[in-house]
Amino acid sequence: MGNIRKIAILLETRNRRVRRKKCPVKPGQRPQDILAMLLLTVGIAIVALDIPTSPWIHSLPHEYISFFSSFTDLGKADWMLWGTGIYCLLMLALDWEQMSRRVRMAAVASWIYCAFVFTAVASSGLIALVLKWTLGRARPKYVELFGPVDFQLFAFKLSHTSFPSGHSTTIAAFATALALIFPAWSLLIIVCGFWIACSRIMVGAHYPSDVIAGTLIGIVVTFAIARWMARRHIGFILAGGGHIRPIFGSTSAGAYLRRLVRSGFRRGEPAHTTSRSSADDATQDESGS
Repeated sequence: MGNIRKIAILLETRNRRVRRKKCPVKPGQRPQDILAMLLLTVGIAIVALDIPTSPWIHSLPHEYISFFSSFTDLGKADWMLWGTGIYCLLMLALDWEQMSRRVRMAAVASWIYCAFVFTAVASSGLIALVLKWTLGRARPKYVELFGPVDFQLFAFKLSHTSFPSGHSTTIAAFATALALIFPAWSLLIIVCGFWIACSRIMVGAHYPSDVIAGTLIGIVVTFAIARWMARRHIGFILAGGGHIRPIFGSTSAGAYLRRLVRSGFRRGEPAHTTSRSSADDATQDESGS
């Protein structure tokens, strides 16, 4: 409970700082602007993509569907939430005060970023879940029965839970969060997330507009959380032009995390030894990069 109390005090302190200084949201980033863009994009996708792609998807060879089926479930939120959630709980159970300064910094940073990923995936997934059960769009496999644009509000039927795609929402949130934490790997992360999201179309589980809507929800929610954290200097900062950057660079984060693993969470390690070792790690990273 001690770590939880410290985190609560930290959040309260940072919130007071944010309230003192105004940081207006730029045009195009306001909630109403984002909602308008979402509606416009999804509307175009329904008209331009959903109707023509439906027969094409059903005509694909079975080998294509089997290939995309092999990794489409990576978009499920279960493994993301269980992994990050358990790690956060384990880190909270540790006595951070007994760690050396460098190891404590690594532990706190890893907890912050894992909590960020958990929150982004959980909150965006919850929004998608509410929308899909509320809007009640028929799944693509029922296209011959209901057509591609059949929406039945509050239908509460499994056959009408197509919009938006839950898998696409959570994998978009997960990929966006990782891309913000590891900007050097962002392109690879985004490409992997893109194909996992697209696999929902290829296996016939969703229309393109379902995937587009879910992806946009995941991205927007994750960026909103990251911006909230950046304004409070929790894990991220707002750089020039409003860009969100992680506080820990790849070099320092790598050195700290290696130190955390090497220490095995040992207690009472002298601070000067940790600092020297971490500095050596950082020097090695710089020379190797």
